[in-house]
Amino acid sequence: MAILFNKVNMVDQNNSVRDQEMFAAIELFFYAFRAFTARPDEILAERGLARLHHRILYFVARRPGQRVSDLLATLGISKQAVHAPLRQLQDAGLVVVDIDAQDRRARCLSLTPEGAALEARLSQTQRQTLAQAFASQGEGAESAWRRVMEELAGQTRPKNV
Repeated sequence: MAILFNKVNMVDQNNSVRDQEMFAAIELFFYAFRAFTARPDEILAERGLARLHHRILYFVARRPGQRVSDLLATLGISKQAVHAPLRQLQDAGLVVVDIDAQDRRARCLSLTPEGAALEARLSQTQRQTLAQAFASQGEGAESAWRRVMEELAGQTRPKNV
């Protein structure tokens, strides 16, 4: 990837050195995200699912019984955007939608055993990817990475996460 990255990261004489460094960081972020999501995307594609399905499964697994409205806030998407993927996950027997005991108008989400197994498989690939990257960079790499990610996420991360 370093060869591809270097070829793509061509010097633009109109940009400062700092701009070029930031463009390089953006490109690295893009390639890292692509690598991070590649295996889960393949697993999802086998079932006709996509990345949004994974995000739904992931956050429902972390907070079983959460309301749909809480999931929408976490994902930062509308009811319309989540409707079809959530319905597909229900139809596939991966997610259960129940009536909230405190508010019968609200719906709560949980994973079925099959949904939990799929989510665990998807997340395991990502945990392994991160663990390998942190281990290869030595002590302090993970905490430095977390600080950068927390800074980036800080502007949009919902309070309930």
